[in-house]
Amino acid sequence: MFADRARIYIRSGKGGDGHVSFRREKYVANGGPDGGDGGRGGDVIVEVDDGMNMLTNYRHVRKYSAGDGENGGKRNCKGKSGNDIVLKVPAGTIFKEAESGKVIVDMSGDNRRVVLLKGGLGGNGNQHYATPKMQAPKYAQPGQPAMELTVDLELKVIADVGLVGYPNVGKSTLLSVVSNARPEIANYHFTTISPHLGVVDLDGGAGFVMADIPGLIEGASEGVGLGHDFLRHIERTRMLVHVVDASGSEGRDPVEDIYAINRELAAYDKELVSRPWIIAANKIDAISPDSDPIKSLRKEFEPQGVEVIPISAATREGVDELIGRIRYMLSEIKTGTLCYESEYTPTRGDGDGAYTVYHDDKDNVYVVEGSRIEKMLGYTNLDSEKGFTFFQKFMDENGILDELKGLGIQEGDTVRLYGWEFEYLP
Repeated sequence: MFADRARIYIRSGKGGDGHVSFRREKYVANGGPDGGDGGRGGDVIVEVDDGMNMLTNYRHVRKYSAGDGENGGKRNCKGKSGNDIVLKVPAGTIFKEAESGKVIVDMSGDNRRVVLLKGGLGGNGNQHYATPKMQAPKYAQPGQPAMELTVDLELKVIADVGLVGYPNVGKSTLLSVVSNARPEIANYHFTTISPHLGVVDLDGGAGFVMADIPGLIEGASEGVGLGHDFLRHIERTRMLVHVVDASGSEGRDPVEDIYAINRELAAYDKELVSRPWIIAANKIDAISPDSDPIKSLRKEFEPQGVEVIPISAATREGVDELIGRIRYMLSEIKTGTLCYESEYTPTRGDGDGAYTVYHDDKDNVYVVEGSRIEKMLGYTNLDSEKGFTFFQKFMDENGILDELKGLGIQEGDTVRLYGWEFEYLP
């Protein structure tokens, strides 16, 4: 079975924690802090592999994690960074956030290598928190948490031209004679159960990619058969070629076949039927002498501005004319390959921005800590008057002062925020 969808869990590496330690050397009394920093967590990286055309690997292995950063050590030893993990995918793979279905990144166009989840930064060791007032800080910064996400992978093939039509009308045969593709061909319905891509080489180095989209049936847009699995691969094509069995060997009317296919395309995505398209009336070598289906096709569709080109993929009659017409139409189409814009940016979970306020009976200090507090301290210079004023306002507006009062804090008591200690003045 063609694997063009998968759901996986991915996790970047956690940053290593900073270390708390103090110099302990002979003849050095009361050595200063020398706790090392934690190592950086590994990233989750997505990379296009041109040798891949399916997502089979991600059907079997569902969890992927980068390495965590090592904790810092004493004597200013920094922890080792965690290893990155690289997920290789075919071009055209879209990563979506599983719950919302929003696009994170489309691995098309210039998106060849993308960092999907950043590893956590390592925490600072206690050497960074020494101040004139606190020369022996017993606090080190924890490493940033890992980022984790469940994502859906969806492959939409990238091709300039999409061959559409009912099963067994000769799409695979046509692709095989004009390109380097070698799809399996047999006289059975639904012979093709996965899209095939082929490069059509032209003089002067110009060329284009053609996709044989598996045969559609009525109700495909509603998911009948493998409708949705097939239709998604038409979305990126710049133009369509409707291949019909002009000989009627399958007992169907080629005119009605085209209208039926267009109804399914419009039901799936109305924009698809507005794209440039032509009709390849195939199997003319098998047309009965007493019928003229080409005339009927032209009478019906050429007034609509749609060209009908009679061909025989089996004998190659008319194939060069068809390719020449496709080449000209592509040159007139200015839009490039469809690339989906990002709708979702993974963010590092830092809790709910909460904080805790409590009294440390052992040290007889009031302690304020939490992700919101740590983040604020990271961008505030408390040594400056402006920074300290901002800090006081932050404490007031976030209700921290009220909580300290509720715990019974009195003038002159000590408040500790990680590596900082303040005297409380109401």
